[in-house]
Amino acid sequence: MNQGPRAAARNRAALVAAAREVYAELGLDAPMAEIARRAGVGQGSLYRHFPDRDAVVATVLEENVVQVEQAAAEGATLAEVLAVLTWHLVESAAFIGLLRAECATVRREELGRAGELGERVERALRGELRDRGPLPADSLMLAVAMVSGAVTGPTREDRERRALEAWALLGVEVGPVRPFPG
Repeated sequence: MNQGPRAAARNRAALVAAAREVYAELGLDAPMAEIARRAGVGQGSLYRHFPDRDAVVATVLEENVVQVEQAAAEGATLAEVLAVLTWHLVESAAFIGLLRAECATVRREELGRAGELGERVERALRGELRDRGPLPADSLMLAVAMVSGAVTGPTREDRERRALEAWALLGVEVGPVRPFPG
């Protein structure tokens, strides 16, 4: 039964969650129809919430960045913030592309937006985490780029293990890998 406007918020949340899954599996060029199918809504509902692919991508990546910013701003330790950042790296190839905007996974028209979001992550790491860890603030984004290059593997567990091994090689402690609960 069609619940009309009452279902709008629930449908949008389902679409964002589905997009996150689909992008993690298939990359940013995944079919929009697959996002709608996984969310359990029609394509019309998808396009009412997001006029095009770029709007969906921007929403998913924005939520990733906001979680990193919140963790840093709310006084989390460097290990805790890096755990949130690592969770997003493990879950989303799109997030890796965001932090390395020159990657082929980010289309040319998304570079400006990706650069802006990447700068926000860098500001969160540099500003809120200054002098809280083993790396100088100026080296944090280099370390993030290095770790993001190691996040490979066919399963989530493989990707997380490789990310944690990369952080360990850099001498950086990372807390339990999970999204920010706030």
